[in-house]
Amino acid sequence: MDIDIVSVFPEYFDVLQLSLLGKAQSNGLVHVAAHNLRDWTHDVHHSVDDTPVGGGAGMVMKPEVWGECLDELLGLRGKDAADANQNSTAGDAVESAARHDGTVLIFPNPSAPLFTQRDATELSHADRLIFGCGRYEGYDARIPEHYRAQGVNVREYSIGDYVLNGGEVAVSVMLEAITRLLPGFMGNPESIVEESYTGGNALLEHRQYTKPALWRSLEVPEILLSGDHGKVDRFRRDEALQRTNAIRPDLIEALDCKQLDKPDRKTLMALGWEVSGAHPRRID
Repeated sequence: MDIDIVSVFPEYFDVLQLSLLGKAQSNGLVHVAAHNLRDWTHDVHHSVDDTPVGGGAGMVMKPEVWGECLDELLGLRGKDAADANQNSTAGDAVESAARHDGTVLIFPNPSAPLFTQRDATELSHADRLIFGCGRYEGYDARIPEHYRAQGVNVREYSIGDYVLNGGEVAVSVMLEAITRLLPGFMGNPESIVEESYTGGNALLEHRQYTKPALWRSLEVPEILLSGDHGKVDRFRRDEALQRTNAIRPDLIEALDCKQLDKPDRKTLMALGWEVSGAHPRRID
């Protein structure tokens, strides 16, 4: 996978050389390039922002600078790309979409839909990801609009119900979630099979323990030491249902009851859920 990141602080992404993502780059599984947006400016101050149209506090990132940068990264021709919204035809859109097939342009945005494990899984199949890191009050809304019109697959995501100083942290979060799903990235691929939010009937993961079995008067649950794999699996599944019920009941409500086995149903009914319909329903 090829990954391009555009930021006014490209050095922030030196951290991507660490740990498994660093190994993936060394092994040629992933190629990451961080670009300084200011390299596409033409004024002495290398300005990338201006005052918001209509007034208001803060500054907004300029579309001209982003346009030159993304045109180059996407291989679009300058004036042709700039005039495309006015002069494009259906044939042009098809040609452009074909040219950028496998490329996804992503902007973190606290006002956008929430980034989920399902999104990470989908994006892990892309050939190339281009991330744009906003700053200040954000980027001009016409930037993603323009590139969608070019046939580029443009996504905007929020990573949570809070606001950051810039998109760099959010890009790092999304990159970890996406790249760890690439075949060959994890040393043991089984370690990502039963994680939180993973799979069709996603739950929060059960708690994990290691040796020693007794630590500071706290014991590992006895059943995990039994050697009975069937009982261990059932214990972990029940704990996952219980934790999800307590912390994220919305995930319980989204479960497909047809995919629940009898012990699942029994556990959920004990937790106060009715499971005879398409999805579990809380019993008041």
